[in-house]
Amino acid sequence: MDVVLLGSGNVATHLGRALVTAGHRIKQVYSRTEEHAQALAAILDAVVTTDLAAIDAQADVYIISVKDDALAGVAAQLPPTLRGVVVHTAGSVDMDVFAGYAVDYGVLYPLQTFSKSTPVDFSSVPIAVEASGEAVLLRLEALAGNLSNRVFRCDSKQRLSLHTAAVFACNFTNHFYAIAADILNKHDLDFDLIRPLVLETAQKVMKHPPKEVQTGPAVRNDARTMEKHLELLETNPTLAQLYLLISERIKKM
Repeated sequence: MDVVLLGSGNVATHLGRALVTAGHRIKQVYSRTEEHAQALAAILDAVVTTDLAAIDAQADVYIISVKDDALAGVAAQLPPTLRGVVVHTAGSVDMDVFAGYAVDYGVLYPLQTFSKSTPVDFSSVPIAVEASGEAVLLRLEALAGNLSNRVFRCDSKQRLSLHTAAVFACNFTNHFYAIAADILNKHDLDFDLIRPLVLETAQKVMKHPPKEVQTGPAVRNDARTMEKHLELLETNPTLAQLYLLISERIKKM
């Protein structure tokens, strides 16, 4: 298929590479920042534009990978002459953001965290698809199936729940790693010391329901240990409050 990418960030970069590897052609890369568009277009052998009015109208698919709060604005500026399917890759934006702006539209949501510098094996990335009609859905399933072995249908409400769960499982978890690193650094200890612990925890939830492998003082209701932890955190009331909140949630669960 001939594809136009609108966006040049982490998702667009990995998706573009995966599409090219799968034999598709990236005809054009759009970004508001020409430097960013040029960098991605050079990798994908594509034409650059910073003008939505200049988007190639003859592509098969238009994939919009921009910030969630910018999607509606981009949709409203799409040329009315586009002949292909228009999709976005966001987890929390309803498919109907395209209603009135495109005839055939949908969603291609890869459930993964992306960084430009870190390779991703797209074949194992779950991809949620949704479309404005059955024929369009079949086209998107075929496209997604070229990239991944885990393609599934998912409506906008289900996708929002996926995205919310992903924030807890990925973004919040990583923030907790950052908190742990700060605590260790303040006491002249290296984060590398708990990397085996992080790995073991991740490996457990690959095989068991998370509730079944929960450990720590909260699940044991070890009040004295939690008091000591709170004493350590007394100079940071925000962290102490967070510790209490999460501990109470673990006990209730």
